[in-house]
Amino acid sequence: MNRLARLREGLLSRSDVDAVLVTNGHNRRYLSGFTGSSGALLISRDQALIITDFRYWEQVAAEVNDFVLVKQDADIWESIAETVKAHGWRSLAFEVTDLSVHHYHRLEGLIQGTRLIPLKDELNRLRWSKEPEEVELLREAARITDCAWEQTLKVIRPGVRERDIALEFDYQLRLNGAEGSSFTTIVISGVRSALPHGTASDKTVQPGELVLIDGGALYRGYHADMTRTVVLGRADAEQKRIYHLVLRAQLLALEGLHAGMTGREADAIARGFLAGEGYGGDYFGHGLGHSVGLEIHESPRLSVSEPEVIPVGAAVTVEPGVYIPGWGGVRIEDLVIVQSDGLLNLTHSPKMELMEL
Repeated sequence: MNRLARLREGLLSRSDVDAVLVTNGHNRRYLSGFTGSSGALLISRDQALIITDFRYWEQVAAEVNDFVLVKQDADIWESIAETVKAHGWRSLAFEVTDLSVHHYHRLEGLIQGTRLIPLKDELNRLRWSKEPEEVELLREAARITDCAWEQTLKVIRPGVRERDIALEFDYQLRLNGAEGSSFTTIVISGVRSALPHGTASDKTVQPGELVLIDGGALYRGYHADMTRTVVLGRADAEQKRIYHLVLRAQLLALEGLHAGMTGREADAIARGFLAGEGYGGDYFGHGLGHSVGLEIHESPRLSVSEPEVIPVGAAVTVEPGVYIPGWGGVRIEDLVIVQSDGLLNLTHSPKMELMEL
């Protein structure tokens, strides 16, 4: 069943929805293939329309197969309203998390007589289980990330700034085929490695320090995400101990993670182990992981607050960490596909020992 058919079977089988308005750029791309930055989809039981301005008309012709182009006038909201009225749709579902209050009231005023029905995450849910073609794109993004990591290791030496290590990683991503970085690459060292999402700074890395790098390739719209922690020079006993605790937590989570469990249950595997070792609470303050795809952070998440079930086909990160203020931190992260018979790990950069550079 194709993506449009799944949307129609789910949302348009409801008697209270005549058509669906899609304004979120990721959902727009997922459903239509259109990669432009402006436009909207209108989908009914028998119509699939894409509205965009003159900048993208030729692009739509090249990228989109199953949608009819509606050429936008000066204002997209007027074009949406005119199209809704022309088709006589009396109810229109919309993405409540994407439409601003201003645009909601604008649309409401333009289509008086048509009821607006808010959707929460119904469209995003279509993307939770990755199709085989999506898995291959994620696999390539992860491969590029592994290649960039291998090359970046060569520049991590005493006196090099965190910012320059991040720049090298981003350069290597591009050099190996990425269209960009999945997010701002994190490079944090020494006591700064206790900042889970700290940004790369002008600080130079020094012998004996932990260096944590978190980044990923963006490839044809799909994101990879990987974290590795290394030490510059010889690791001391405490660094090795904390590293292997985090590694054990990750391996336990990878062993226990399966389709059908909730995100909360998955998170509890690693969290329970680390808490038992004395590193619960603020020592591990973020979730075990998150889904990845056209966005770097998708649902369902692996988190204490996630009640949703992880489906077959989910692409999720598994990234436990321990962060000790004034000392430093360790995080190890892989990107995996949840299959019916286990996990497919897309990340292959070495992790079984604390790497000494």
